Amino acid sequence: MASHEQLTELLDPASTVLLTVECQQGVVGPESALPELAQEARASGALGNVARLVAAAHETGVQVMHAIAERRPDGLGANRNARLFRAAERLPVQQLTGTTAVRVAPPIEVADEDLVVRRLHGLSPVQGTDVDALLRNLGCRTLIVTGVSANVAIPNTVFDAVNRGYGVVVPRDAIAGVPSDYTPAMIRHTLALVATVATTDEVLGCLKRPRRRA
Repeated sequence: MASHEQLTELLDPASTVLLTVECQQGVVGPESALPELAQEARASGALGNVARLVAAAHETGVQVMHAIAERRPDGLGANRNARLFRAAERLPVQQLTGTTAVRVAPPIEVADEDLVVRRLHGLSPVQGTDVDALLRNLGCRTLIVTGVSANVAIPNTVFDAVNRGYGVVVPRDAIAGVPSDYTPAMIRHTLALVATVATTDEVLGCLKRPRRRA
């Protein structure tokens, strides 16, 4: 675990971006295609903590980026090379472009200055999308990763970001997966090896801390 001073140094608002991963209505909303995951994201407080972090980022000038997974109605360009993708095709709620399912879910508020990056393929918001180029153009050095799921997309995001040279901070109570006991185990044995793990309150304390003038 990083000290408060180390975490504060990592979370310089000028070089930090907050990324929400698949916090969309069709995933974590009331009409989710994955009701067990949606329930866990809400019951655990993870979705509420994401909303708190987004609100703080808006207040402190930290750039917010929302990563959305969607598909075309005709399925063009979508993966079918894993059981997860084939199962998703049969779900009663589809993450179709332009529908309510691919809108960022409440209570997260999207500001005009937020960036929304949508992908039609793959498991990661970073690989094969605009995310990396946008982060570099923004001068990002530290990426705060939040959202779902701890089973697939979150570890993919963390690994891809680390492989591209970014420092990563994971607020452990602002991500969720299923079953509920999987997330803390995955954080302890996997993400903690490559990212700085903190709590939402610790991250908020750093973001809102007055900065010394040079």
